[in-house]
Parts: sequence; C-alpha cells; structure tokens
Amino acid sequence: AMSSGFLLLNVLATQGLFLLLLLGGVWYAAVPLSALAVHVPTPSAVALGTGLVVALFSLNQFAARLGRQFGLGGDETLRRALAPERSIEWLALLLVVLPTIAVFEELLFRGALVGGLHTGFGLEPVLLVALSSLAFGLGHGVQGWTGIVVTALLGVVLGVAFVVTGSLTVVVVAHYLVNALEFVVCEGVRPDSPDPSTR
Repeated sequence: AMSSGFLLLNVLATQGLFLLLLLGGVWYAAVPLSALAVHVPTPSAVALGTGLVVALFSLNQFAARLGRQFGLGGDETLRRALAPERSIEWLALLLVVLPTIAVFEELLFRGALVGGLHTGFGLEPVLLVALSSLAFGLGHGVQGWTGIVVTALLGVVLGVAFVVTGSLTVVVVAHYLVNALEFVVCEGVRPDSPDPSTR
C-alpha cells in the first residue's frame, strides 16, 4: 500500500495542477475576478466562513451517520488512506493540501459554475447552485452513494452562502475547515495511536 505521505503529495500535485489550469482558463477568457466573487479576504468573510462550518460539519456528521444506519455504504477509504502518520504530514495536510483543495473546488464549483455563469449568461443562481451541487457530489463518487449525497447537500449550503454573501472567501474558509475538522475528529486519534503527534 502507498504511504499517506505519497498520497498527500499526489493529491496536492493533482489539485494544484487543476487549480493552475482553472486560473489559466479564467485569465485566457478574461473573466473578471469580481464575476467569481474573488475579493481580498476580510475579517468578516473569514468569520462568516468559520461560523458556517458549524452547520456544515453537523450536517456532514448527521448524514454520514444516517447513511451508515441505513446501510447506504459511505466509503471512508480515501480519508483513511490520506490520514497522516507523522506530525510533518499533518502540517502538510492542514497547511498546504486542504487549503489547495478548498480553493480549487470553490473556485470551480461556486466561483465559475455559479458566479461566472450567472454573470456571463444571466442564468438563475438557484438553478446554478442546484447543478453545481450535483456536479460537486458526483465529483466525490469515490466516497460511495452516501458520500455523493452528503457532498451534494454540502454543496447546496455552500452555494447558497456564496450567492447570499457574494464572497468566495466565505465558502473557501468553510470548505477548508469542514475538511480539516473531519480529518482531525475522525482520524486524529486512533485506538492504536493515542497521540497523533507521536506517530
């Protein structure tokens, strides 16, 4: 089996490449950053994103528990494979990998697919939130049907927050924190490893 460190590097390289391609496309098409709701982060946007994570994490945990209870097969294999084994890997995950994922996915699913298409084609935000959330869920198909449904629901919450606040920062912060919390809560302490910092 591949080490978690190698997998983290692989995810970072893949997501980083996709992010660069997306940014290149935005630049080439001359899409104004304001259409994607990209602004200089403000303390209030960060605070809003932090507050939103409480609802997102609660929804995530509740839906996953419901899925397990009804045997819908939520697959946690990927998260477990990526779970760091050493302190340096935890730092890489929390400070580099997860922020890159949050920025790329929010820029694509909320910034481009909601903000960009609304600004460029005048499509209804409600429709765009629904379609982008479906795409967001299907993009996490590796997590099984429960993962797809839960992620799509999280996408709806993030999409609504994006439309209401008009800020990419809010949803990037919320996305990052819910992912980070999931790793810390679910993988941070294992029965065979009382303290993650000593692994």
